[in-house]
Amino acid sequence: MTEQGAFDTNVVTVTRFVMEEGRKAKGTGELTTLLNSICTAVKAISSAVRKAGIAHLFGISGNTNVTGDQVKKLDILSNDLVINMIKSSFTSCVLVSEENEHAIIVEPERRGKYVVCFDPLDGSSNIDCLVSIGTIFSIYRKGTDDEPSEKDALKPGRDLVAAGYALYGSATMIVITTGNGVNGFMLDPALGEFILVDRDVRIKKRGNILSINEGYAMYFDPAVTEYLQKKKFPKDGSKPYGARYIGSMVADVHRTLMYGGIFLYPGNVKSPNGKLRLLYEGNPMALIIEQAGGMASTGFENILDIQPKNIHERCPVAMGSTEDVLEYIALCKKHARN
Repeated sequence: MTEQGAFDTNVVTVTRFVMEEGRKAKGTGELTTLLNSICTAVKAISSAVRKAGIAHLFGISGNTNVTGDQVKKLDILSNDLVINMIKSSFTSCVLVSEENEHAIIVEPERRGKYVVCFDPLDGSSNIDCLVSIGTIFSIYRKGTDDEPSEKDALKPGRDLVAAGYALYGSATMIVITTGNGVNGFMLDPALGEFILVDRDVRIKKRGNILSINEGYAMYFDPAVTEYLQKKKFPKDGSKPYGARYIGSMVADVHRTLMYGGIFLYPGNVKSPNGKLRLLYEGNPMALIIEQAGGMASTGFENILDIQPKNIHERCPVAMGSTEDVLEYIALCKKHARN
């Protein structure tokens, strides 16, 4: 709206924005088509999330996925929606989903040049209590003319051509990067379109919010314990950091992007590599945070530099404001030397 009661007749939708970016880069338009298909899946998932209780979509389906999580009815629906929408766009050749043990090789007659890795419904353990959940995706370009295979997805995050996430919260929002900054689009229910509302999002150099599941404190490495102690009981006269942890990566990272601070899901004694998966959680979120001027690390190396060995590989995560992440890295390296 340009003024009260007047409509903006020059709205910037996701499709328009990506098309304009593509023209600058002299692209073919295939990435625009792919992102458009993902946006359509997100709209459908958003609709399902909004009426989940009415449509009896809450609850356990009776299965577990390859990473051991209980599969919800909404998970299955979301996974099917994303797979079918991407396949029908004729833009991809390999799909990697959290919900599927093996990569999905697209039928020859429907193939395109992109490899898409995604978590169709992140934070699904929060579905039944109405906490914000989301969808995460990352897009690579297939590098060879060989027959598509799982190996095509095993690339470091540096090779990503685009990444994004959708957040199903008080409104539905999609945040995207194509390697040229980060932009946020809000779903306008009246238009059925994602409208640009946050152009060139930048994260603060330092924040004052700490996001970590302290329920695992007894298993934390000494570096994590010391970092938390410094944030809770600062000795330089500054205020302690606020603690915010939702347990839905999309929601926690989105808040970190908007307000600054640090999101931590480190490795620990029980899970040395943490819980978050590299291809469809760590990498896409790391690219978004880095493109917004922040930093994403395992504590020892940049997440985007990791060479994955399997499609469901996990990695420790520390991402957010650069100064906060650097402070955490310094402690990790200090304890590693001791």
